[in-house]
Amino acid sequence: MTRESMEFDVVIVGAGPAGLSAAIRLAQLNQQHEQSFSICVIEKGAEVGAHILSGCVLEPRALNALLPNWRELDSPIKTAVTEDRFYFLTEKKAFRLPTPKPMQNHGNYLVSLSQVCRWLAQQAEALGVNIFPGFAATQLLTEEGCIVGVGTGDMGVSKEGEKTENYQPGIDLRAKQVLFAEGCRGLLTEQVIKQFNLREKADPQTYGLGIKEVWRVDAGQHQPGNVVHTVGWPLDSKTYGGSFLYHMDNQRVAVGFVTGLDYKNPYLSPFEEMQRLKLHPHFRPIFEGGERIAYGARALNEGGFQSIPKLSFPGGLIVGCGAGFLNVAKIKGTHTAMQSGMFAAEATFSTLQDKQADFDQVMKNSWVTKELKQVKNIRPAFKWGLGFGLCYAALDSYLFRGYAPWTWHHHADHQSLKTAEKSQRIHYPKPDGKITFDRLSSVFLSGTHHQENQPVHLQLHDAALALSVNYLTYASPETRYCPAGVYEILEENGVPRLQINAANCLHCKTCDIKDPKQNIYWASPEGGGGPNYTEL
Repeated sequence: MTRESMEFDVVIVGAGPAGLSAAIRLAQLNQQHEQSFSICVIEKGAEVGAHILSGCVLEPRALNALLPNWRELDSPIKTAVTEDRFYFLTEKKAFRLPTPKPMQNHGNYLVSLSQVCRWLAQQAEALGVNIFPGFAATQLLTEEGCIVGVGTGDMGVSKEGEKTENYQPGIDLRAKQVLFAEGCRGLLTEQVIKQFNLREKADPQTYGLGIKEVWRVDAGQHQPGNVVHTVGWPLDSKTYGGSFLYHMDNQRVAVGFVTGLDYKNPYLSPFEEMQRLKLHPHFRPIFEGGERIAYGARALNEGGFQSIPKLSFPGGLIVGCGAGFLNVAKIKGTHTAMQSGMFAAEATFSTLQDKQADFDQVMKNSWVTKELKQVKNIRPAFKWGLGFGLCYAALDSYLFRGYAPWTWHHHADHQSLKTAEKSQRIHYPKPDGKITFDRLSSVFLSGTHHQENQPVHLQLHDAALALSVNYLTYASPETRYCPAGVYEILEENGVPRLQINAANCLHCKTCDIKDPKQNIYWASPEGGGGPNYTEL
């Protein structure tokens, strides 16, 4: 069987907020200018929204511009924020602090972003956009130094690399313009950045790992529209991170914990930190008697202004979180991702009409870049500790507002780990099965599924390093930073070996980011695999 080829004017890789906003805006321009440029969106999840995870407090600025009548379109955006609270936690106490200006949420909404993306996909399809879920883009199609499309992966290949009776070859999707909207640490996005040296004038990207649960709580504990953020415990003062608690509709509460992946202690487990957060006296009563109904995890960009690469390359553009438009001070990136997709659509439409379009300049002059520039030093300020970071964030928000005559820079997260012998072990409480849980039961709630017989998509460049470096020097940090229990150290006759349980993978990309020798390579599994988020 040979690979088929399909031709479109525009192929968009990823059906998240940025990709769908780009598709909708392109379709709108088609209608306004009586054009018929064909638009294709491919999504590696089994359905649109299946791999989408965010906090998520939605700032509707970009949505108002994209779909001004969104309130009339039966959207899942219902719960307006009614109150903001910000706390500093110690092990037993919660001290309320003034809510920092960037984190104030008047006019914003509490949503499930996976549900919002499903709704956006409906709007796009109504405008004539082709959306193909279950198609994982695995390769770039390049001709004469120009990206001319993407190829999807083969289906029905065994672990040994042999074709099974269910074998189906991938499809080549060719286009005049390709937009990469894969989200944080996208597989092909990173290849494009490397191939065209797009990060030449940008800092390395720095990341956080966000772990989220959704609970259905007792009515007496539910405060619809209430937003809570915390810093401090359970993390130490030198580790960046914090929590959120959002009271949504239908007695649902979303609780999440973000750990900066530049943390130093290899014994730290972001998953376990999140579990013990729920035991804090300020939080525990909310969950007692409740039911955990969803779980997921995803890496997020934290580099902001300094880490945005060049966005255009021969044959296409990079948009959304793949480019790094998250505003870490606001803890929001959906509005900026959507706006980048809309601007990309307008630039792409001009290109298709043989008109000049400079997407990089458009973004540079936009409110998106201005917003990120205003908070450019807040995240790097925390490398001097929580106290300095909070003080500087307050000073910057109310005095400098991004115009300080200095710019602090980022470093690659995988370079930050100390050796195990120079680090202190962390002892975490055993899960009680009521408020705290283990990773395997959590993965079950994510709906994660992969065909067991497909090739392992988590690959080691050098298998020996898993023991000679990770195990002996860093005490195998991959067994702790993975929020899905993918990596285990097993012993056979007293000899350790690394076990990779790829079927558990949540596609969070943490291992691809944090491995100290960058020895783990995350390759895309078969399309349709991975988590199936519906509440997140």
